[in-house]
Amino acid sequence: MNHFSKTSHFIPCRRTDDTSNVADLLFKEIVRLHGVPLSIVSDHDAKFLSYFWKTLWRKLGTKLLFGMTCLSQTDGQIEVVNRSLSTLLRTGVNKNLKNWDECLAYVEFAYNRCVHRTTGHSPFEVVCGFNPTTSLDLVPLPLYQIYLQ
Repeated sequence: MNHFSKTSHFIPCRRTDDTSNVADLLFKEIVRLHGVPLSIVSDHDAKFLSYFWKTLWRKLGTKLLFGMTCLSQTDGQIEVVNRSLSTLLRTGVNKNLKNWDECLAYVEFAYNRCVHRTTGHSPFEVVCGFNPTTSLDLVPLPLYQIYLQ
C-alpha cells in the first residue's frame, strides 16, 4: 500500500513461494508500475529476512522496515486494508472459495476507486487526477424528480 495515495495492489501468492518467487512477483506487479520503492514495510517472514532479499534491496537503495520498527509509520493502515480486502473478497467469491484469485483484480479496482476517509479522494483520483469510468457510469439513471411525484 502506498501511504500517500492509499493505492493498494492485491497479488495472489502462495505460502510456499520462495524468496525468488516473491521478488519476481514484486518486480512484475509493483516495480513495473511504480518504480523501485524507497521503503518496504514487512513482517518478520523468513523470506524478507534472507540475505538475498536484504542484499537486493540494499543495492537498489530501498529501506526495509520490519515489525515494531515501522509501527508508527503504518498506524494499522495495512490491517485496515486487509479487513477491506477480506470483506470485498467475501462479496465476490463463490461459496466454494476456490475462485478467490480470479476476482482479485476486480476487488483491487473496486478498492482503489473508493473514496478514502483520510484523503477525501479515491486512490485513483490521488494518482491519476480522476476516477476511472465503470459500466455503471454509462447507464442512464432515472431523474430524482420523477421519484418525488
